[in-house]
Amino acid sequence: MRISVQEAAFDAGAELTAFSTGLTSQGAVVTFTGIVRNSPEGDLQAMEIEHYPGMTEASLREMAQKAMARFALGDVLVIHRYGRLAPDEVIMMVATAAPHRKAAFEAADFLMDYLKSRAPFWKREITDGGATWVASKDADEDALKRW
Repeated sequence: MRISVQEAAFDAGAELTAFSTGLTSQGAVVTFTGIVRNSPEGDLQAMEIEHYPGMTEASLREMAQKAMARFALGDVLVIHRYGRLAPDEVIMMVATAAPHRKAAFEAADFLMDYLKSRAPFWKREITDGGATWVASKDADEDALKRW
């Protein structure tokens, strides 16, 4: 298991290759890579992401350990960036490895629902009109309830 909260950009393809190398007892690897999307108006200049070092990593590690146990995973990777990110930049990646695809897909979905609603990150959108903090969405909370 690897958890990384980092400011630096990363290559999702290289991360996938490193993650999946040597997983001889796993039959499935599922990945999700998140990208900063522009606002509906097309005026997003940047997204600023803040976190508490130490607390964030511990929280992500705890959730990844829960996913490992719940879905009988062989491995988990979670990378999440912080700092100032522009539209189209890669913001995060989740990878799960399991003996079978269903568990790998469900585990990735479980982790994404957690990251969207409970992970201790604070996001602020900077647009042409100013800066606003991103509020949690009811749909994200509802998605988490299924777990």
